[in-house]
Amino acid sequence: MNTKNNKRRLLSQEKIGRAFVELLQERNLNEITVSDIIKRTGLNRSTFYANYMDIFDLADKTRQTLENEFSNLFADYDYFNERSGALKMFRHIKENQLFYNTYFKLCYDDKHLISVYDKARAEKEQLDSNIKYHIEFFRNGLNAIIKLWLAGGCKESPEQMAEVLKQEYRGR
Repeated sequence: MNTKNNKRRLLSQEKIGRAFVELLQERNLNEITVSDIIKRTGLNRSTFYANYMDIFDLADKTRQTLENEFSNLFADYDYFNERSGALKMFRHIKENQLFYNTYFKLCYDDKHLISVYDKARAEKEQLDSNIKYHIEFFRNGLNAIIKLWLAGGCKESPEQMAEVLKQEYRGR
């Protein structure tokens, strides 16, 4: 029986996930096929389709998992000490570059981007009349900084990157 949480199924999903992430480091999402994954894992095509509808379903589920992991990282985020929060984020990115490179490759529609944003704080600072524009500006700017840092191999220290963010956000 192929129940949702049986050990064999979970192991197959892990194998498929690892192979998918490896392939994403080598090529673009639209160049990856189910055949590539089953060759790399040694699993049957039917095993892939028992877990995922297609490559894009796998990509969406992988992205959701990565988003959940990122959200959990900031579950206890202290919005009143943004320097330590930014430092925590940049340290995590540096230690998990593969994770973040994979995540950004899966944001093929640019609707799902990393963002830790304190809407209540922005409203308190009288940004509420244009809050949607402010959030979008902040979110896209943060993601651009992270992508650029990743593309350069995270050469700057997390402390330097937290300072870059602080300077760009001008202490707000």
